[in-house]
Amino acid sequence: MPEATSKPGSPPAATLNAALAGSPGAGGAPLQALRERARVAYESLELPYWRRSGFWQTSFADLDMAALTPVTQAPDATAPAIVAGQENAGVLLQRDASVVHVSLNPELAARGVIFCSLEEAAAEHREVFERYYLRRLPLDRHKLEAASAAFWSGGAFLYVPPGLEIAEPFQIVYEITAPGSAQYAHTLAIADRTSAIRVREYDLAASGFEGDALHAGQFELYLEDGARCRLAHLTDWGPGNIADVSTAVVEVGRDAYCHWLPALLGGRLIRHHDELVVAGPGGDMAFRGILFSQAQEHLDVFAVDVHETGPSGGDVHWRGAATGESRASFEGLIKIDPGAQQSHTYLQFHSMMLSDAAKLDAIPSVLVSADDVSASHGGTVGELDEHLIFYMQTRCMSRPDAVRVIVEGFFEPLIVQLDDPPLEQQIRERIGAKLAAAADDIERYALAR
Repeated sequence: MPEATSKPGSPPAATLNAALAGSPGAGGAPLQALRERARVAYESLELPYWRRSGFWQTSFADLDMAALTPVTQAPDATAPAIVAGQENAGVLLQRDASVVHVSLNPELAARGVIFCSLEEAAAEHREVFERYYLRRLPLDRHKLEAASAAFWSGGAFLYVPPGLEIAEPFQIVYEITAPGSAQYAHTLAIADRTSAIRVREYDLAASGFEGDALHAGQFELYLEDGARCRLAHLTDWGPGNIADVSTAVVEVGRDAYCHWLPALLGGRLIRHHDELVVAGPGGDMAFRGILFSQAQEHLDVFAVDVHETGPSGGDVHWRGAATGESRASFEGLIKIDPGAQQSHTYLQFHSMMLSDAAKLDAIPSVLVSADDVSASHGGTVGELDEHLIFYMQTRCMSRPDAVRVIVEGFFEPLIVQLDDPPLEQQIRERIGAKLAAAADDIERYALAR
């Protein structure tokens, strides 16, 4: 694995670029005790700094924490525009530091589904909240992680009772609207035994947002025995100067299954740690992902596939593209623990370069501590095919349209696996918008070759 280092006073480097699985969880402790523990860590830790040996660094050392504060917002009965008009099981919108809108299908509420702010869950559903909260997420690896655990407000909580299958998605939106906003976001979701759910989470900036802001997010999903979930994250912070440090963990229980697709489609400075853990025999997962950087954006993804027991299955498949002078990094890790015999998983990353000034690194790793397993990785690096573009132009397609179709086609094998037409269309439209904004860069690159 690439070296990860930090400034003096930060936690040991290995904790910043390693799998979270196996670290002591905090589940079961009272919330106030955990907040105090995180606050103390926040005061003592430095802002995070990841260094990639032989590559480049992801640093938040220049973040002005004194200029970033939680901003409260008034309630808003209007559903978020990105999900308006869709069939939903429930919708929750957090603007900056406040949950301003929550709705839940009354029939689901009558059947025992809980969908509310995390603050409300901590107060009114304390038993289930304390059983799961921070069970797999640490709170003291670096300053921004500690800040999120110490200062989060609002947040989202979902509990689905055993045996309940819900076709419509639960939609969670974290929106930044105010310059200078520090948004500490936390989602906790539980699908009890043999239930089936869909969850979408959006991290977005308001239209026309300008200025500095911070999103420090934490996400945890627990799938109990036999549960199933189709999970998607869409992150697009737009052209504003928004820094995003987020950690997400999904735990898959015995005979449970998760299909998870994070889509990182915009942000000035992003560092995501996404970890999917198969924790029960018979557990299986499909871990998909999309990243697309442009202009001066800096995207850094650490995706981890952990198998704690076997037999288990896994399939990790990410795709990325880079334009402008952007920097993007995908580091994928397969980790198979001792005793996780008969685990089978494969990691692949495919990239497309659309600018000679952009950089996109793929860093695969496999760490296996069992002998009856199959685990491997692979990947490709590609560019636009001028012969294909020429062929499409001979069929009366303009060059920009040909480029758009090729790049969209590059991502399409993952997008269609969402099995969610409204979300698929949203992702396609955002990819199309990025291509339109980068059209001049892409053309210069093509002509230079």
